[in-house]
Amino acid sequence: MNVAPPPRWVRRLLLAPAVVVLAVLLVPTSLMLVLLVGGIVSWALPGRLRAPRVLWLVSFYVVWDAVALVALFGLWVGSGFGWALDRPGFRRAHVRLAGAMLSVLFWQVRWTLRLQIDADLSEAGGLDGAPMLVVSRHAGPGDSFVLMDRILNTARREPRVVLKDTLQWDPAIDVLLHRIPSYFVVPRSRRRPGAPTGTEAVTALATGLAPDSAVLLFPEGGNVTPRRRDARIAALRAAGEDDLAELAVTMPHVMAPHVGGFLAALDATPTTGVAVVAHTGLERLVAPRDIWRELPMDKRLTLKVWSTPRADLPSGDEERAAWLYAQWVRLDAWLAAAGAPTASPARPGRRGPTP
Repeated sequence: MNVAPPPRWVRRLLLAPAVVVLAVLLVPTSLMLVLLVGGIVSWALPGRLRAPRVLWLVSFYVVWDAVALVALFGLWVGSGFGWALDRPGFRRAHVRLAGAMLSVLFWQVRWTLRLQIDADLSEAGGLDGAPMLVVSRHAGPGDSFVLMDRILNTARREPRVVLKDTLQWDPAIDVLLHRIPSYFVVPRSRRRPGAPTGTEAVTALATGLAPDSAVLLFPEGGNVTPRRRDARIAALRAAGEDDLAELAVTMPHVMAPHVGGFLAALDATPTTGVAVVAHTGLERLVAPRDIWRELPMDKRLTLKVWSTPRADLPSGDEERAAWLYAQWVRLDAWLAAAGAPTASPARPGRRGPTP
């Protein structure tokens, strides 16, 4: 969904209460019982009963969102009606709440959609005791949720994340991530005059990181599609970056990364190491019709992480930009070895997948 979210007062006073009311209405109705039975039966019969799975997950998500909103409201009241929300104790409470929310969500996703998540961390060491910059490819629905779950519940780090502003349509995410350091990216076409650029916002987000902090960036800027990949290559050529454009052509599984936010995050905290995340398994799920066709997913999401301590990173901006591109070449090679589908160009005269 690429529709701009409504103003903040609308989201707080109308959208969030509406989700809570909807959850209250759903819980005691017979529909919830029907959906529960349908969810159990569909789990036992893989490949069938798409509608019960979808209805069950939608209903579960509404209740999950509402419970989170009630908990967030309780924290707001407990902080003196927002007076002490910025204090370390309340920030830690919000981080713990986020971790618990994601644990429950993924428990349900694994159970209903039969989704397995495997992670190879054999090359992910060396960053203990230092803040971390996590850079990941962006492909498939929910990969930001997966990575946030890993940061919170596996690495036990406090997250700082850069996300699309459209995620503010979700009331729980909207409220929570305005209390945990985060930045919602607003497209240039909708950015207000005087508002910080993406690079400026990332600099502010990455400044003063604690040793247990992690900043999550998606340098590609969005899910990989043939149209977006071709547009990125064309933009590099238009900017006179022919060498980078040719390098991007040789990486059929990914888009060329934007380097501005990456460089800004490194400059903001001099001890930050970098973890690069590759993942495959959900690339074909672009539009809602793709997700419907694949239900139940019965899929395996595989992650590969490799890390580089700060001392092993180059020092100059040009060298760091080249290093990031080299990581994307490595990421593309890993995807090829894993048999991931390529973001091949759309056929002439035919539109590519809708971003």
